Amino acid sequence: MYSLEQRTKAVELYIKYCFHEAKVIKELGYPTFKMLPIWYNEYFVNGSFHESKKRYSKFTVDQRLIAIAHYFEHGQCVARTVKALGYPSRPLLKQWVEAGNNVMKSNCKAKQSLIEYSQIEQTSGLRKQMHAKGYEKNMTKTKRSRSNTVDNLYEQNSELLSEKAKLSHQVEVLQQEVRRLQLEKDILEKAAEIIKKDKGISLKTLTNREKAIVIDALRDKYLLKELLKILDMAKSSYCYQKNVLKAPDKYSGIRYTIETVFNKSSCRYGYRRIHAVIKNDGIVVSEKVIRRIMKEEHLMVPYIKRKKYSSYKGEISPAVENVIQRDFHAKKPNIKWLTDITEFRIPAGKIYLSPIIDCFDGMPVSWSIGTSPDAELVNTMLDSAISLLREEEHPIIHSDRGCHYRWPGWIERMNKANFTRSMSKKGCSPDNSACEGFFGRLKNEMFYGYSWTDISIEQFIQQVDSYIKWYAEKRIKISLGAMSPLDYRKSLGLVV
Repeated sequence: MYSLEQRTKAVELYIKYCFHEAKVIKELGYPTFKMLPIWYNEYFVNGSFHESKKRYSKFTVDQRLIAIAHYFEHGQCVARTVKALGYPSRPLLKQWVEAGNNVMKSNCKAKQSLIEYSQIEQTSGLRKQMHAKGYEKNMTKTKRSRSNTVDNLYEQNSELLSEKAKLSHQVEVLQQEVRRLQLEKDILEKAAEIIKKDKGISLKTLTNREKAIVIDALRDKYLLKELLKILDMAKSSYCYQKNVLKAPDKYSGIRYTIETVFNKSSCRYGYRRIHAVIKNDGIVVSEKVIRRIMKEEHLMVPYIKRKKYSSYKGEISPAVENVIQRDFHAKKPNIKWLTDITEFRIPAGKIYLSPIIDCFDGMPVSWSIGTSPDAELVNTMLDSAISLLREEEHPIIHSDRGCHYRWPGWIERMNKANFTRSMSKKGCSPDNSACEGFFGRLKNEMFYGYSWTDISIEQFIQQVDSYIKWYAEKRIKISLGAMSPLDYRKSLGLVV
């Protein structure tokens, strides 16, 4: 038997360890796995433990005296007395007889009462004499009243036991649910800590490798079968992933190379461009491997889609037809040019960029950056682009229907340079998608995801100008054979 202090200590540790029986038994050395929940249920229902159980006899004093008298008057045979009266059990009758002997030795009245019982039975029968003296009637009433009381108490006790069983079952179910929720919470927190997963992620989205890592981190707190059940993972899969994690990483060298290339591009290269750079260095590796390593190392290119700047001010002058017709391919430079204006908003103010993009290789031919989307911005860009052309080169310049390209100054310069004007339909950005794509790459790679709080307008203009130069001279394009526009033209002998 265990003392009150031992039982209390065991239950307190059971609650403290989140109902983990194995830890409590390992620390204390007692009790059994079945006994600990029983102690907890008793503590939970009663609020404390009982000191000792009080047992009450179900036989009255009269019944005991009759049994003892029958024993002595019929040869002192326990079996005969139990068979004749139908009660009690043999060991209990022996206890009554021993107790009766002790009482008779110290109390003569008790002995005389036994003699009266024996004489009554010998002369006219026990039942008749008891009826004559009123014993049987009184005993019948007493038995009936006690029987009714016992029946009521039995019914009440049965109801209480049934209600207690239901409550105990509910408590057990709630305990299991609390433990399951606590386990899921610990798994999500560990995934956020080790694997850098968001806390709101679903357990179903974790890979087997990530599940194995989380399980190893929580093995000291939970059983393996509990973790496998919550994560819906087979034990064989866990053992396989564990062996894989123990094996040396065969991509350790390429991981460093991928991270270096990614950082040198200012976090602008995706897995395709990184694969092209590594391939140019003579390293053979699959694109899928690079993509997987970038995902594991969390090398992600920031991407945010924002609403573009609109320069449409109405029909200022007659619009011209769409000569390009979404055909953005050119066989050589300075055949098809695209232009548009985009807006940057930073805490210091608004900045506008107006470039000219060559359809041959996406080269930024000319660009101007300012704080106002006026005629001077686009005219300066156009004058700079015209100065780079030869006498026989007269490209098509395609734009949207913005007011900048319908003012007299723009039209006069176009006619003087003998350029062909082309315009998109109203509100149809796909008609100028090649130029819109340039703006999207520019903003995703150098604008979105960066803080411009302490950057002045002049500093921002310098950063945009530096990016466009890098775009033209260094940034590789897969469509150009993993070369930059300038390197591509050099490879064709178009630029010395």
